[in-house]
Amino acid sequence: MAVPKRKLSRSNTRARRAQWKASPAVLVTARRPDGELVAVPRRLVRAVQRGLI
Repeated sequence: MAVPKRKLSRSNTRARRAQWKASPAVLVTARRPDGELVAVPRRLVRAVQRGLI
C-alpha cells in the first residue's frame, strides 16, 4: 500500500482532491421491449433492450 512521504497540510489535501471532477455520462437512445425510446448511459443500453431496467 502506498504511504505518503510526509504530512500534507489540510489545505493542500483539499486542493489536491478538488482537482478530480466527475464528468456527466454520455446518454444514448435505446428502445425498450415495449417500443418506448429512452435515453440511458451507454453501458446500460443492453440491459434496457432486454427489459431488465
